[in-house]
Amino acid sequence: MFAGWVLCLMIFAIEPAHAQCAMCSAQVETNAKSGSTATHGLNNGVLFLLAAPYLAVAACGYIWYKKYRRKNVDLNMRNEKLHLN
Repeated sequence: MFAGWVLCLMIFAIEPAHAQCAMCSAQVETNAKSGSTATHGLNNGVLFLLAAPYLAVAACGYIWYKKYRRKNVDLNMRNEKLHLN
């Protein structure tokens, strides 16, 4: 019940964020007005910085999976039937 309310609040309480510093926003505005493609480089840099933590976590997960998975595990279980009397 509580999780449903939290999910509804997260969906409906979306507010746009203006998170650029003054220098970045001024540079993007002037380059966009002059027709320069420097804004594409800024966007690519942001995407690179966004993807880097996900790639690092994926690499750590892959290494952990390869290191700790077990192959040919012998369970040593008895072949006797279980009596529940």
